[in-house]
Amino acid sequence: MTGALDRLAARAEIVKLARVLGQSEQRLEFLRDVPAADIRALRDQATEALHGAHQPVLRKLVAASGIIPVPVLVTLAQKAFGPLLSARLAGLIDGDRGVAIALKLPAPFLADVAAELDPRRAVHILSELPTATVTDVSRELRRREDWITLGRFVGGVPPEIAEAGLAELNERQVLEVAFVVDDKSSLSTLVARQPAEQCAAYARAADEYDLWHALFDLLAHLDDGLRERLVTAGLDEDPELHSRAHEAAADLGVESLLT
Repeated sequence: MTGALDRLAARAEIVKLARVLGQSEQRLEFLRDVPAADIRALRDQATEALHGAHQPVLRKLVAASGIIPVPVLVTLAQKAFGPLLSARLAGLIDGDRGVAIALKLPAPFLADVAAELDPRRAVHILSELPTATVTDVSRELRRREDWITLGRFVGGVPPEIAEAGLAELNERQVLEVAFVVDDKSSLSTLVARQPAEQCAAYARAADEYDLWHALFDLLAHLDDGLRERLVTAGLDEDPELHSRAHEAAADLGVESLLT
C-alpha cells in the first residue's frame, strides 16, 4: 500500500506546486511518478525564491513604514501595495503592528493576501489574530473554494487557529483542505474533536463529490483508533456506501485502510 499512498501524496504535491508556479495541474502531470518529497522540495525552493526576492528593498520599506500611522498603512496596503507586496511585507513587519493593520483590513483583502502569503513567515502575526478575524477570512476563502490557501494555514498556524478556520467548513470542504495540508500530523487532533455523526458525513461527502482519494489520504494520516472510528461511523450502517468505498479503495490500491 505504500506505493499507493505515495501516489496520493504526489498528487497533492502537484496540486500545490501548480498553484505556486501559476500553472494548471494538467501541465504538471508528468511529475505524477516523482516522489512526493522531491516535488515538495521543488515547491519549497520556488516559494523561497519568490518570497526571498528583493529582501533589502522590502526591509527598507518596512523600516520606513514604522513612522507611518496604522490607518495610513491600511490605505496604502489596499490602494498602493496590493495583496502580493502586502504578503511579502507581512513576513518582515513587527507582530503587534502587523496584527493592528490586519484588524483594520476587510476580509476579502485579507483573503487576497493569504493567497500570496507563506504562513511560515508570518506566524508571528497569524498566531495573534482573534478568532473572529480568522473566521471571516476562512469564510471568504471558502466562498472562493480556495482550498490550497486554507490548507497552507491549517498546517502552518497553531491548532486553535486551524480549528477556528476548519469550523467554517462542511465535510466535503474539510476533505478538500485536508488533502493539501502540508503538515498532516495535526489532522488526528482536529478530527478527534469531532462528533461521530460528523465523521460519518466524511464518507458520504467522499462518495457524493468523488473525493475518495482525499478521504483515504486523511485516513492514512490518522492513528489506528481514530481511523477505525471514522470508518466504522461512516460505513458500517450503509451497506451500499460500504461497497462503493471498498471499490474506490481497490481502484486506488489502499484497501487495507478499510480493514
